[in-house]
Amino acid sequence: MARFLRRIAIEILGRERGERVWGGMDVIGDIIVIRKPFDVELDDLRILADELLKRIAWARSVWVSVSPVGGEYRLRDLVWLAGEKRSETIYREHGCLFKVDIARVYISPRLSYEHIRIARLVKPGELIINMFAGAGLFSIIIARHSKPRMVISIDLNEHAVRLMRENIELNRVGDIVIPIHGEALEVIKLYRGKADRILMPLPELALKALPEAVKAIASEGYVHAYEFIEARDKREALERASRVYIETLEKIEDVSRYRIDSKRIVRSVGPRRYQVVLDIWVRRS
Repeated sequence: MARFLRRIAIEILGRERGERVWGGMDVIGDIIVIRKPFDVELDDLRILADELLKRIAWARSVWVSVSPVGGEYRLRDLVWLAGEKRSETIYREHGCLFKVDIARVYISPRLSYEHIRIARLVKPGELIINMFAGAGLFSIIIARHSKPRMVISIDLNEHAVRLMRENIELNRVGDIVIPIHGEALEVIKLYRGKADRILMPLPELALKALPEAVKAIASEGYVHAYEFIEARDKREALERASRVYIETLEKIEDVSRYRIDSKRIVRSVGPRRYQVVLDIWVRRS
């Protein structure tokens, strides 16, 4: 996507200005989101956005992200560039439909592989807790592609929970996915000793949430922790993430045994900054 975007930028803006468009773009339903390079003016991006709408038949709206992900709900500041001025769309992934609002709920197509990877790990009859469920992508894809008994799906963002409820209906998984609006670190206390698998797909809070996640595991089960790590390369990122989580696990009294079954780089999120996922098996004392 980055090469495609830059090629068009060079054609339309000229080489000097076009080569500054170094970032990629995310395709979410019929909306395109460009990441704004710091030295490219919005007027240039509007010209580029108009051209994208001409060349990509299904695209209806183009926005630019002008800030990093941040805040309580992990959102970016977005500016509309061209096409229909709307932020809601229908996004399709792994045979599921999701109503999303890019201005109100965090969503990244770059997590698509993780959504289906986790779903394929789920065993029949598991009770799963998704601590930071957003609009429900992890939860609903698990419900549709596996045979869990229940997926408790928690989020603090009321807009995310509203969309999650709609998505549960869209995908006909209301008998499996249970949406809950609330603070995950508090809600999960209601499920101590009941879960077979915990998802923590919010890197900013995953490490802090680990002790409560472990307490929610039944006699044994899995915790999937997503974390941001600063490192020189991918190998060091995986090593650092493992070390940080092992140090925390060693301090949790409830843990009698644990092992990191797998660890992988989800994506690069900046210079020497990676998102890592650890699949951690835990047995409670």
